[in-house]
Amino acid sequence: MNLEELFSRKNKLHVYIIAEIGGNFTTYEEAKNLIDAAKEAGVDCIKLQTYRAETLSTKKAMFDMENTGKISQYEFFKKHELSKELHRMIFDYAQNKGLDWFSTPAHQTDVDMLEALGVKAFKIGADDAVNIPFLKYIGKKDLPIYLSTGMCTLEEIKASVATILGTGNNKIVIFHTISGYPTYPEHVNLKVIKTLQIEFPEFLIGFSDHTLSALASICAVVMGAKVIERHFTLNKNATGPDHMLSSDPKEMKYLVESIRTVEKMLGSAVKAPIGPEIKNIINNRKSIVTTRNIKKGEVFNNGNISIKRPGGGIQPKFFEEIIGRKVSRDMKEDTLIAWEDIS
Repeated sequence: MNLEELFSRKNKLHVYIIAEIGGNFTTYEEAKNLIDAAKEAGVDCIKLQTYRAETLSTKKAMFDMENTGKISQYEFFKKHELSKELHRMIFDYAQNKGLDWFSTPAHQTDVDMLEALGVKAFKIGADDAVNIPFLKYIGKKDLPIYLSTGMCTLEEIKASVATILGTGNNKIVIFHTISGYPTYPEHVNLKVIKTLQIEFPEFLIGFSDHTLSALASICAVVMGAKVIERHFTLNKNATGPDHMLSSDPKEMKYLVESIRTVEKMLGSAVKAPIGPEIKNIINNRKSIVTTRNIKKGEVFNNGNISIKRPGGGIQPKFFEEIIGRKVSRDMKEDTLIAWEDIS
């Protein structure tokens, strides 16, 4: 499924899976290898992170997280900046592989560069989820927006969504996100997905996963998430803050296959016999049957009829109604009783 189909929801069962590769490579060759592996794993899309240190962070800002330790944000971002040409090469490669692609800009100039490269969607990072001027700027581009809600209250999400809608843009996916790197099970709070579905029934709800395994993403689909974003790496033990909370190729393939299986398992929400049950209704349900040979004119009673398999005859709920009625023909033992056998 591509991005256009996602928002038209032509296939309502298909969960859109995004492999976030930004931050997990520094060269074009590394990016190509990640894209090849993402394609092999079966994802729908790859995503980058687009920023320049000068427009993202002061030189005094520090990271102090489990996955980074205490380091300079400015120096980290400066090291991992991607040039416009490298963006172009990566996007072209992903396109040729049949994958969708987009990025998370951090500044208006990043938005402009991505727009010039023909990007078809934008991700709003959790750090900009309440950056109202930035939301207005991106909203006016009239492209689909993935809104991360890490660190947000519900009221803040409502205000941010209202801001985007105020630009005339209603193509929004709201991501339940926990901005913990990594996020541990006690903080995942997947029930928020249901809250977002209730509060924003007109929008797709997704899950941006920063946990240490694929389990949370799979569970999020069970909760109703229609878009999954998960960091992707070739080596969880590589140097860099996002590798530890990323899926490697083996885990990403497992994640994709598990989600596709969950999609099948979720079904239609209509409770009715399905698949093998249709045949098994005949074989495995019970009917009212004779327990001995009965002559025409005898009366049905507890001594000559009972409830046994298979189905296909008169249902057990009519047992009391039959008791005391006469038999309309000779019947042999273990015969399913039909209504025409009753006079």
